[in-house]
This record gives sequence, structure tokens and C-alpha cells, in this order.
Amino acid sequence: MNPLGTGEWFDEWFNSPYYHVLYKHRDDREAQLFIDNLSDFLPISPADKILDLACGKGRHAIYLNKKGFDVVGIDLAEKNIRYAQKFANERLQFFRHDKRKVFRKDYFSILLNLFTSFGYFETDIENIQTLQAAADNLKNGGTMVIDFMNTPKVISHLKALEYQDIDGIRFEIRKRIDNRFIIKDIRFTDKNGSFHFQERLMAITQADFIRYFYAAGLQVQHLFGDYNLSPYTPDSDRMIFILKKQSDLCHQEKKPLL
Repeated sequence: MNPLGTGEWFDEWFNSPYYHVLYKHRDDREAQLFIDNLSDFLPISPADKILDLACGKGRHAIYLNKKGFDVVGIDLAEKNIRYAQKFANERLQFFRHDKRKVFRKDYFSILLNLFTSFGYFETDIENIQTLQAAADNLKNGGTMVIDFMNTPKVISHLKALEYQDIDGIRFEIRKRIDNRFIIKDIRFTDKNGSFHFQERLMAITQADFIRYFYAAGLQVQHLFGDYNLSPYTPDSDRMIFILKKQSDLCHQEKKPLL
């Protein structure tokens, strides 16, 4: 029995080879540009311990390590971690782990959660608990980076139906808004089989995030709108939050806002 299997949509979809077929267009150059800009802005020291939370196949973590940094990547998807571990070395490690649980308490100086790898859960409370667990991985005064879609812009440009032809597979993608969630139904046929996967992402707003951060003992330092770290505007493609972990004493004085 799989001890980390959750039965949730992301556990099934992110472990599917078709997930990586559909999203193979992801631009490594764009990811590297973002990391270059982040490492210059923060700045990150070679002595810092960095946690890449929900690291996928490790493209950000691997590039950070190539730049000379000490990085750990964690992800729930077993196949992602198995792939990423091929690149492991003394200063780059990958582990299978559920981000809703603390990985190494008070250990990391920098925590990255990139490319909209948040908002997979059903309730605000679960989102806050995930952020609290993430913050617990950081030393006091540590830095967290949350890179999320710009929710209002995504909703305003949502396409109800589109097709993508990739590697001989025609993906039918239908999108809709259901309560607070952006639902993406993905259907296709391959090797005489029909498949249906679903992505279910909470449409978290800037105001939602501010409440979450307050409850998790995190202070917003900066908000950027793209991977060039341009100022955020309503027309930006991303919401990139740069956060600081408050001291444990300050956090104990706060009450979650639900």
C-alpha cells in the first residue's frame, strides 16, 4: 500500500506521464530567469539552506544547485521525485513528502513554492495549515516566496474549451468556475484507451493570501507581478509574494483569521 497516496486529484494527475506530456512546453529559460532574478534580489547565500516545496521534477531546484546553492526539493508525486533524484548530489537532495506536514522544523533560510503549486485543497483552513507547516520549516526571520497565478486575470481570460495536439495526442480541455474553484477537465484517447483527469485549483485572491499569511505568522515584504520582478498590477500575469517569517513569540500572539 502506498503510505503517501491520498486519493486526491493531484496525487493521481501529477503521477501520470500525461501530465508531463501536456505541460512539456514549460519554458526552462523562463524558470532560470526567475531564479536568477530571485537569487539576486533576496539575495541568497551559498551558506543558506533552501527548500523547494512542491518541486515537481526539480527544474528550479536543479538550476539553483548549478548556481552553487544547497537545495532540498520535496514533492508528493513519487514519479517526480524518482526522476529528480537522478540529479542529486551532496548539496541537492529530493524527498517524497506531503507539504501539509512539516519537513524539517526551523531548518531552512529560504523556502520557495513556485509555479502555482498551491491552492489544491478544499478549504481556507487547509490552505492556512499548509502555510503554517511551510513556515515551520523556516528559521525565524527566514524568507518564503509564493509564486501564484494572478487570479482575477486568469478568470477574466478563461477559455471554456480548447484543444492541444501534443505528441500525437489530442487533449480536450474544458474550464469552468465552480464556486471558488477553477476546474479544468482534461480528456483524451491514447493507445486504445480513453482518459479523464481533472485539475481543481482554488481561485485564491490577494486578500485571501493576506489573511493566510497573517494566520501563518508571515509578513509580506514585496509583491511582484512577473518573473522579471516587475511591480504587481491588476494586469500582471503572476502574484509573487516575498514573505518573512516572524519570531515564534510574535506568532503566538496572533489568532487565525478564517
